[in-house]
Amino acid sequence: MTISLKQIKLHRLKMMLNDPFTTSFGTFQEKEFFIIEMIDEDGIRGYGESVAFSSPWYSEETVETNFHMMKDFLIPLLKKKVIAHPNEVEQIFSPIKRNNMAKSALEGAVWDVYAKQKQIPLAEALGGTKRQIEVGISLGIEPTVKDLLKKVETYVQEGYKRIKIKIKPGYDVDMLREVRRHFPDTPIMADANSAYSLADLEHLRKLDELNLMMIEQPLAHDDIVDHAILQAALRTPVCLDESIHSLEDARKAIELGSCKIINIKIGRVGGLTESKKIHDLAKEKGIDVWCGGMLEAGIGRAHNIALTTLSQFVLPGDTAGSSRYWKKDIIKPEVEVENGIIHVPNKPGIGYEMDEEALKEFTVATETIHV
Repeated sequence: MTISLKQIKLHRLKMMLNDPFTTSFGTFQEKEFFIIEMIDEDGIRGYGESVAFSSPWYSEETVETNFHMMKDFLIPLLKKKVIAHPNEVEQIFSPIKRNNMAKSALEGAVWDVYAKQKQIPLAEALGGTKRQIEVGISLGIEPTVKDLLKKVETYVQEGYKRIKIKIKPGYDVDMLREVRRHFPDTPIMADANSAYSLADLEHLRKLDELNLMMIEQPLAHDDIVDHAILQAALRTPVCLDESIHSLEDARKAIELGSCKIINIKIGRVGGLTESKKIHDLAKEKGIDVWCGGMLEAGIGRAHNIALTTLSQFVLPGDTAGSSRYWKKDIIKPEVEVENGIIHVPNKPGIGYEMDEEALKEFTVATETIHV
């Protein structure tokens, strides 16, 4: 059985988050992104989601560059190709440097078509075995510590398995100390989004007293060398996020001792195929991994769930329920969390249906490309 694509639709959506989301880079509430709809010769539809933001605060990619790369470079590479397995897409796209989020959006839709052809869940197609996954919650920077404590209390009561809190210079140790005082036994991690440098090493040492699960990406977004120095100086595990764009990045970081944990984001590393390779290496080397979030809507969330069923995803990920971010999602049923657990769907492909009415409601433009 092969995948022979007939048509690709690039749906450009705009959706409003329930609440403003603030990191060390800034605040936003509207998310603009693409839903990729692939249709094969038999009419099977597969879906992917782009995760780049409107501005290049997380990586160099944006919504606009994703559209340009998909339409003008990546989709032309797929034309007239007969694909036996989604793993082949990575090689097909290899002439194009970086642009991992654009590649991932298209590759994810191919994986969905493939799993639906095989009549198996995407999780099974990837080699996943878990029937349920543990998830945590990611909290942005709040106006006051009191506001933050209120949110932590809410999500602890809802049963989320860990709380991730964004930090930045001036909003870090004292704030986390206060959170830890109120929640002495709650699994807590800090996410710095590259807000520090080695000059802050002594300050970051203070985190060791707080019994954190990890500090995520404290230093530069493209660094693995200084992180090795920092990790050697801290008891708190360092988790790398923005620094890991490929299997090679992961290999080098592990060999240098730059981290004890890796956050795998499908879009950041270029797709499910590369995500699985990084997972397999981490398992071989004894490095814990978890699945990070990019404020995805339902399609991207479904891909995250499937990936997290792989065995080395031993730490709770960022894949919260749909209602955490959206008043209305674009899938049916929406992703639901019960006491910090998501039950993995067992239907073919991503396991969720596209809500066509919601897709129409949030779509601002569609580009249809015949392949």
